[in-house]
Amino acid sequence: MSSVPVSLGARSYTIHIGSGLLAKLGDHCRRLKLGERCAIVTDATVGPRYADACVRALKMAGFVPNVVTVPSGEEAKSLKVLGECYDQLAMKRLERRSFVVALGGGCVGDVAGFLAASYLRGIPYVQVPTTLLAQVDSSVGGKVGINLKAGKNLVGAFHQPRAVLCDLDTLGTLPDRELRAGLAEVVKYGVIRDLDLFRRLERDAARILKREVAVLSNVIARCCALKAQVVGEDEFETTGARASLNFGHTVGHAIEAVSGYKEVLHGEAVSIGMVAAARLSSRLSTLPEAEADRIRDLLVAFGLPISIKLAPKKRDALFDAMRLDKKVSGGELKFVLAERIGKVLTGQRVADSDIQAALNAIAL
Repeated sequence: MSSVPVSLGARSYTIHIGSGLLAKLGDHCRRLKLGERCAIVTDATVGPRYADACVRALKMAGFVPNVVTVPSGEEAKSLKVLGECYDQLAMKRLERRSFVVALGGGCVGDVAGFLAASYLRGIPYVQVPTTLLAQVDSSVGGKVGINLKAGKNLVGAFHQPRAVLCDLDTLGTLPDRELRAGLAEVVKYGVIRDLDLFRRLERDAARILKREVAVLSNVIARCCALKAQVVGEDEFETTGARASLNFGHTVGHAIEAVSGYKEVLHGEAVSIGMVAAARLSSRLSTLPEAEADRIRDLLVAFGLPISIKLAPKKRDALFDAMRLDKKVSGGELKFVLAERIGKVLTGQRVADSDIQAALNAIAL
């Protein structure tokens, strides 16, 4: 097992990466001195596979767990589902010292984290991410929230977990499409902060797709370390460092919105968004065209989409969705642009004509 610290003063915690961690969940929670009652928030896909193991581990450590099941995917991140979860926590008599376990992918982590952030004005929670995307990205950093019809993650909070347990065994049941979607966020880390990681991904793409545990474990640990660095520098998005994590996400979130959060997975949308961002970077920043091609080619090597059908109406809807993004400031869209692989610039104003050119690069 490897461990990655997230250094945030009183809110510091550790990311644990290894096999067999579900069975140790209770021991970890006991060391954190959490309250007796807890709620395991999971979804209809992950719950049947892993909830019983978590319940057993928590009971053996002296806790009283209750399972709260939410819909799978982005459907869970709604005010309606959140309200139902509040009612269940109240019915199970969770108190201020009680805690939430987020068992699932990024959507479960987002809604469970926001549930913990807002129930009784905030109770502790522990992240147990079961997808690659959640293990390398969304489970770390404390950004939690839900969607509105107008856009993704428009209601949320910063609420750091008390611990993150990345059990590599859960990746064994992950569908290939979900694994590939998680790899989009992995590629992102190489682009924004680590050329050596990017080169490793190029070299080991086939082994990663084969789910070789040693390779995956090292990649996950490196991504978590990079995320921890960024969060440590800019926990509440005040200095701009954390904005670098949004490379490819302005277009990516818009693709998710116009697709109704159903047709395209988050990582797939981010993959397409990174191609657009790379082309923008070549056009407006110093990213060499050859490096934009390397970004696209690595995404292709991982079996990720790099384009989308854009009829005129859909293009207009995509543009409108981008203007509702959280990164809009003063009515202006702000992009993360790459200077080179391993270094990016945040908060870059981009003209509408340049955005249209970037959309041309991803249009089928």
